[in-house]
Amino acid sequence: MDFDKSDMTTPPDLSKSQGTGAVPELLPVYQDFLPPCNQGCPAGENIQAWLDLAQAGRHEEAWQVIVRDNPMPAIHGRACYHPCEPVCNRQSVDGAVSIHAVERFLGDSAIEKGWMPLSEATDTGRKVLVIGAGPAGLSAAYFLRQFGHSVEIREAGSDAGGMMRFGIPSYRLPRDILDAEVARLEKMGIKITLNRKVEDALKEKNEGGFDAVFVCIGAHISRRTEIPARDASKVLDAVSFLRGMESDEPPVIGRRVAIYGGGNTAMDAARTAKRLGATDAMIIYRRDREHMPAHDFEAVEAEEEGVTINWLSTIKEMDTDATTITIEKMVLDENGRPQPTGEYETLEADSLILALGQDIDSDLLRQAPGIELKQDGTVIVDDAFMTGHEGIFAGGDMVPDERSITFAVGHGKKAARYINGYLSGEPYVHPGKHPVVEYEKLHLWYKTDADQSEQSTLEVQERVTGFEEVISGLTEQQAVFEAQRCYSCGNCFECDGCFGVCPESAVIKLGKGKRYKYNYDLCVGCRACFLQCPCHAIEMVPANDSRVVALREA
Repeated sequence: MDFDKSDMTTPPDLSKSQGTGAVPELLPVYQDFLPPCNQGCPAGENIQAWLDLAQAGRHEEAWQVIVRDNPMPAIHGRACYHPCEPVCNRQSVDGAVSIHAVERFLGDSAIEKGWMPLSEATDTGRKVLVIGAGPAGLSAAYFLRQFGHSVEIREAGSDAGGMMRFGIPSYRLPRDILDAEVARLEKMGIKITLNRKVEDALKEKNEGGFDAVFVCIGAHISRRTEIPARDASKVLDAVSFLRGMESDEPPVIGRRVAIYGGGNTAMDAARTAKRLGATDAMIIYRRDREHMPAHDFEAVEAEEEGVTINWLSTIKEMDTDATTITIEKMVLDENGRPQPTGEYETLEADSLILALGQDIDSDLLRQAPGIELKQDGTVIVDDAFMTGHEGIFAGGDMVPDERSITFAVGHGKKAARYINGYLSGEPYVHPGKHPVVEYEKLHLWYKTDADQSEQSTLEVQERVTGFEEVISGLTEQQAVFEAQRCYSCGNCFECDGCFGVCPESAVIKLGKGKRYKYNYDLCVGCRACFLQCPCHAIEMVPANDSRVVALREA
């Protein structure tokens, strides 16, 4: 819906209104706002819109709305850390809507029933090269194809998926789900060339006759740290360890495994070690639980599976002849930084896995004039994701930002829009956003107890014996119920509250799906509709507001 940014002002203080009268100072207008779930989604999904369709049982339509912004719902319903849910306004009542679980249900339904994204694009004759088949590359390729461009992805690995395949264990993301969502992209006409490592992006662009390149190689280089050790063969990095799980011969780690780091990768490595038969999987992290980079539920699930976490500890030495690790206890100073205490203890371990973060291999860009790289290997891009060399764009882990698959998919979508603008000669301009509706703005005249639908999980003793998916999906009945818990924050869902409460019959119904309008010749500005609207889709504005004036003249 189009809107005038000049009207996006702070709502007037209704406590100072003079009330009703022949010439009311404030009048109601219907206005769309931005729900906090939509604002919180790094992929830019219109969550509220597809929840509305899902709650009505219109599942394929709901899925089509998702894939306008995210081509891999079944993956994200499992592997996204769903930042949309902590900001859900229902969190303040009886728990957030389980958005990721409904998305997973819709994604799985699409795979089962063979749904394909709708497209009205015609071939443009333009060719785009995407380097890297991770979440950013797959996303960019999808949206570029939706614009009608010919797209080829070149991937150094033997399979598509990037860190979704080689960094997320299969007990969180089954490989058949990943393969199915990738296969859909190929069915759309996207060419994926595997085992093709690009050494020089500019050369590849020129020799292949590509009109643009999007570089989105994942962060696959593990950071190292100096740990005195007599046998370096017993020290692995987490990325190589997890990647090795995709091979025919899993890594040999022994019965006692130490993992150094406090991020999600460390948790995944520890949980994977347990599944490989480690009797002891010990995480060593220099800060406390409050300051760990991993999501708390990751630590909870790891501990449930028998992983031990040694908080406020750092490794000083590894004597691998005796399989002994010396750790020093730490304390946090007033700034939350770990400081040594001089107190030491020893742990017995057969191997050590380093999970200290990952860096970028950006050598393929060094031959392109104008491209600037930061010390950590990330690339400097402008607001349109273009590097300093015209026609070469970069995103995902290649640029400074939060590293997650959902951020990467968001990068791919945005980059595709800018690349399409570059190729078409019509630069993409990001539209403005509506104001966000927080919980305090809702007028919930109804309060119902509808607790969040729980996804069942494997029993702990079953989890650690293999790589079967730990968390199950919702049934259709559960998914519909969960979608129905959405408050439709900030957007009218035609509850008829305003129509029923108006004492002057100033509210006019326009028919199903068309919402309402006001007859301002009858409206006295009493605010009854405003106070009755549960989702805050009505705002009280000055009587001379441009929206009121326009509606009067219509």
